[in-house]
Amino acid sequence: MKEDKRIRIITGHYGSGKTEFAVNYTFNLARQGYKTAIVDLDIVNPYFRSREIETEFEEKGIRIIFSSIRGLSGDVPALSSEIYTVLEDKSYQTVIDVGGDKAGATALGRYYDKIDKDDYDMFFVLNANRPLTADRESAIRYLKSIEEGSRQKVTALVNNTHLCGETKIEDIIKGQELCLQVSEEMGLPIKYTVVHKSLINYLPDNIYGQILPIDIYMKKPWEM
Repeated sequence: MKEDKRIRIITGHYGSGKTEFAVNYTFNLARQGYKTAIVDLDIVNPYFRSREIETEFEEKGIRIIFSSIRGLSGDVPALSSEIYTVLEDKSYQTVIDVGGDKAGATALGRYYDKIDKDDYDMFFVLNANRPLTADRESAIRYLKSIEEGSRQKVTALVNNTHLCGETKIEDIIKGQELCLQVSEEMGLPIKYTVVHKSLINYLPDNIYGQILPIDIYMKKPWEM
């Protein structure tokens, strides 16, 4: 993680697990002793938003920034001016969780001129079990639409292929095969492979990218 750029933008299709990745990634940065912030720019999707575990971030000393209209049920696209602080203050290691389609990515586009091109990575989280990113052509089409909406370029891929609690090693391998196809077509590295901690010991040796073991923090609405 330390070799990643200071600003990490996390994108991906709804249901890709991008927020789960963003949350676990942010917690790992804080555990390593970095001054850390997470920006919740997902102003479209009403579920699985990092702001829902605000207290856990605060307990870990992580600065969390989201809509200036407080309240979990208020999907008002009023983005806090605090965002500029963590974009410009280089003492922060910053993670930005972006909405999961072109419309959601447009929220990031408004900060286009505030993001130093030499100071960010944009990770495209890919779940091969999602219908709109299940093959090379559709995954690339989706990736490009997010680039267009955000006005930023994806710098690396994240294999996060899962079926929630039903995930098997075969799913992760399936996702890796798709990531390799997209990687070859787009010239992008596979930076991370996301794996629930319960499956770590069952992984084969030929996994691409850095393995990120995760816990599950994002609960379904009926599990809250």
